[in-house]
Amino acid sequence: MYTNYAYIGENDEDIVDNTKPLLVTAAGYNKIVKAPVIATERPNGRGDFQIIYISSGKARFLFGGREQVVSHGNIVLFRPNDKQMYYFHNKEATESFWVHFTGYEAEELLRSLELDKNIYYIGDSSDFPTRCNHIIREIQAKRINYQDISSLLLRELLLVIGRYLKEEGSVNSDTLNEVERAIGFFNDNYTQKINIKEYATARHMSASWFIKNFKAITKLSPLQFIINLRITNAKALLMNTDYPILKVASVVGFENALYFSRIFKKHTGLSPIEFKKKLN
Repeated sequence: MYTNYAYIGENDEDIVDNTKPLLVTAAGYNKIVKAPVIATERPNGRGDFQIIYISSGKARFLFGGREQVVSHGNIVLFRPNDKQMYYFHNKEATESFWVHFTGYEAEELLRSLELDKNIYYIGDSSDFPTRCNHIIREIQAKRINYQDISSLLLRELLLVIGRYLKEEGSVNSDTLNEVERAIGFFNDNYTQKINIKEYATARHMSASWFIKNFKAITKLSPLQFIINLRITNAKALLMNTDYPILKVASVVGFENALYFSRIFKKHTGLSPIEFKKKLN
């Protein structure tokens, strides 16, 4: 089994601290490699809260004496004193991320997000692994304010989960994940030429489906979203550098300075030159 764990106390210590609003006590990642099965059996539960995200494969949990197979894309939430019986089997290639937490605001936060069940589907999301890995690194390094930072990361993670669940009825969570992935790609690559059809094809989507769902969620077409990124960053360059208009256009991804000026004025009401003069 490959693991990456981080604890603020001793290994697997059950820390309950109701003097703080929210405190992450441990976080980790598990990937079963050689052992036939890894069993976690806590008949009396723990004193803290635990949330587990199955990032790959599936796992088996016992609730009310009945086994439930929990596949990837699901989170499992345990409250204090909940019976915890779950099993990761090698043949089911289980990978999971988990966080233990405590604090006097924990229950209220979960209730406000309507997290009152044990199992929730949030899809193939990078949010949990990304934030959990950040929490793990914070606790392992134990730099100044690491407990506050890890608690903020957990709070953000729970809020994102709550948002996914509330949006689930109107938009499929996998669709939301695709749009978020596209937003990340556009932010990283808006200075380059982006072909929307080629992007959609590379992600095994039809261009029409992708454009329709991207606009339904962001209220902008992918092209409009990219242009907004370019104009926003062009404004920042005009405000903070002495770059000539031609260079600004090139830096933010416009090959033609005249086209850039036309689009800039359409969005801001001013040409780049007028915008620059207004700053002085």
